[in-house]
Amino acid sequence: MTVKPVIALIGRPNVGKSTLFNQLTKSRQALVADLAGLTRDRQYGDVHFDNKSFIVIDTGGIGEGDDGQGNIDDYMSEQSYTAIHEADSVIFVVDARAGITPADSQIAQFLHTLGKPVWIAANKTDGVHEASIGEFYELGFGEPQPLTASHGKGVSNLLEIVTADMADDDEVIESPAGLKLAIVGRPNVGKSTLVNRLLGEERVVVFDMPGTTRDSIYIPFEREGRHYVLIDTAGVRRRGRTTEKVEKFSVIKTLQAIKDANVVVVVIDAKEGIVDQDLHMLGYALDAGRAIVIAINKWDNLSQEQKDMVKIEMDRRFDFIPYVKIHLICALYGNGVGNLYPSIHKAYDAAMFKVSTSRLTQILQDAVEAHPPPMVAGRRIKLRYAHLGGHNPPVIVIHGNQTSSLSKSYQRYLENTYRAVFKLEGTPLQVEFKQNANPYEGKKNPKVVNKARAMRQKKRIASFKKRDKKR
Repeated sequence: MTVKPVIALIGRPNVGKSTLFNQLTKSRQALVADLAGLTRDRQYGDVHFDNKSFIVIDTGGIGEGDDGQGNIDDYMSEQSYTAIHEADSVIFVVDARAGITPADSQIAQFLHTLGKPVWIAANKTDGVHEASIGEFYELGFGEPQPLTASHGKGVSNLLEIVTADMADDDEVIESPAGLKLAIVGRPNVGKSTLVNRLLGEERVVVFDMPGTTRDSIYIPFEREGRHYVLIDTAGVRRRGRTTEKVEKFSVIKTLQAIKDANVVVVVIDAKEGIVDQDLHMLGYALDAGRAIVIAINKWDNLSQEQKDMVKIEMDRRFDFIPYVKIHLICALYGNGVGNLYPSIHKAYDAAMFKVSTSRLTQILQDAVEAHPPPMVAGRRIKLRYAHLGGHNPPVIVIHGNQTSSLSKSYQRYLENTYRAVFKLEGTPLQVEFKQNANPYEGKKNPKVVNKARAMRQKKRIASFKKRDKKR
């Protein structure tokens, strides 16, 4: 048995790496726009082709702007070089229209020092003469593969060459699926810093500038024998402040990441306090039915007076989610970050809990006996049985008659009863009510015939007929 190979997409900014990534993975996982430097972090995806599969890494560009002065281009390049070292082989993406640039030559020189297999993917060949592609032979990696990633042209040929020596899927060990953990919040609240702290490495680009993270980055990792998929997301601002087209797509990707996650960690900046947009983020997670953990970041930099004010705000503004665990952390120095994992596990276990129908029904009967539902039009509401209807979030379905007339307060009573019995922490709980159908609805009552009366009627009719004959 072999492990899935890993291939990194490397090249200058805006040569089409993310477009090729989407074509290879047959998804729209990577954010794509005609803007240099859009991709800033490593993005992982699965590729399946002709009964073979591998993991592909999309990277930010390595360009001439990397001057070592600590700007964001340097951080992007660092992520790209990390991906090269992680990968088993490399697809070097170049721009066929632009030809070989000094940055391409520099990247090629570095790749030659590694001794890893490298394939040249000459992108944007539409409208370019075939002879011009030949100049990429100078890079020293053999025949360049012409393609137009935006239209999918030439991608299959590239895949045939890349997967030629790979093992079939039945010989590959699949990596186990892990707990999907999304880190969400407003821009510049410390999401990427928290991701790096959870991972124990500088895995994503951290820069003191709102909007540094533009895409949702999926990062698989393992901790203490447990598998996770960490999702770093772009910050979500108020709709009125979301102006750039790219930023609007980033917000959509964040909302998709929330739906895709098992647990959502909502990061809040303690310095700025709890604002309405933080509550909107919580609302997105609740609407998606996801388990939630709240992390109040940058706590160490507050004065005691500021801490007291934030705690008052927490009690006031989070009263609608009493089941959610709140942590006071400092992601930069790691204070309190380790305490997030137990709450994440509890929230996940609560969201995925399993229980028998008989147990749910018994709890329902005990709750009804302790506090019967109010009567409706002189008739008693009968709640007969309950069963589990789904996970993430957990759904409990209760069957009975006249359930549509059940008051909201009584519905909350039953929800709180189940939550207390099973100690469900961090996850919303949906209690649905199904009204039993009336088997006689729409049917007419059968006509009841009195046999004695029918016989008398028959004799009477017969006597009238005899009289008519005599006449």
